[in-house]
Amino acid sequence: METEIITHAASAEYTMWALFARATIVVKLVMLSLILASFWAWAVIIQKTLQYRKARAESEAFDQSFWSGEPLDELFEQVGPEPSGSSEKVFAAGMMEWRRSHRNDGGLIAGATARIDRSMDVAISKEAEKLQSGLTILATIGSASPFVGLFGTVWGIMNAFIEIAEQQNTSLAVVAPGIAEALLATGLGLLAAIPAVIFYNKLSADADHIIGGYGAFADEFATILSRQLDS
Repeated sequence: METEIITHAASAEYTMWALFARATIVVKLVMLSLILASFWAWAVIIQKTLQYRKARAESEAFDQSFWSGEPLDELFEQVGPEPSGSSEKVFAAGMMEWRRSHRNDGGLIAGATARIDRSMDVAISKEAEKLQSGLTILATIGSASPFVGLFGTVWGIMNAFIEIAEQQNTSLAVVAPGIAEALLATGLGLLAAIPAVIFYNKLSADADHIIGGYGAFADEFATILSRQLDS
């Protein structure tokens, strides 16, 4: 009987699918959740990478138009009050408040500079929220996946020891399949967590850089409007 058990264990397959198929229902659920988390993380990574690339391209194109020497009123007429680009939205927010601050007689309502700054700050905050949305998903996957995988490993090893006790055989050929199935859960946890952590750090830095560019533009634009107010 003991020889048959060892022979059966030794002949077991150790492919990824075979390890998954032999795992208990709890470990299977853990593995499936980690695979889904990995796909989710990569979907967020691709989506944010494309979004940031588009935001940088739009910002560079608008900067060229803004610093081309074209009058601000004409540029605003081209952009419109509800533009699609983020830099354009910051510019439009400042220009709309600038126009609202003029009285019918052509004079300016007191506190125009502060209101223009606040309007652009609100626009920047909205764009920053869009840029940073989804990054918490990467942070959560990166921090939680190793522990979820560890839970699957602990559960799988516990069942492996129970099987050892039932068969009353501690041969490596008997122990190895259960241990391998359990460790697969840890491997999947790391597979989901490592890219999520790496790209979370990179994308967070990219978002901060883009948002910083919006803030720098708002400061420069506010300075230009301030000169016009003083003159």
